[in-house]
Amino acid sequence: MSVDSATDQLLKSAEFKQLVVRRWRVSLVLTVLLFVGYYGYIILVATNKALLARRIGESTTLAIPLGAAVIIGAWVLTALYVVWANRQYDPHVKTLRERVTHRK
Repeated sequence: MSVDSATDQLLKSAEFKQLVVRRWRVSLVLTVLLFVGYYGYIILVATNKALLARRIGESTTLAIPLGAAVIIGAWVLTALYVVWANRQYDPHVKTLRERVTHRK
């Protein structure tokens, strides 16, 4: 299977490579933030149970809202990625795709 010259030129272009680097950078930052949140919570559970067992209401401990915050944080990070992709990444991909289809 061969790649036509327009596609090959696009794949080798600095603009395409920059777009790929930017996508990886955003993905890695969001992944690190997600891991810090999840594993930070797990480490807190493992190392400081007394803190998480502290009551903040009649029947709720601190662990419940912190666990919910981790889950909500994952949703927020996902939403941030979707917004970034819709506003930044997808328009660039569309432009690059149009260049290839117009050259054929």
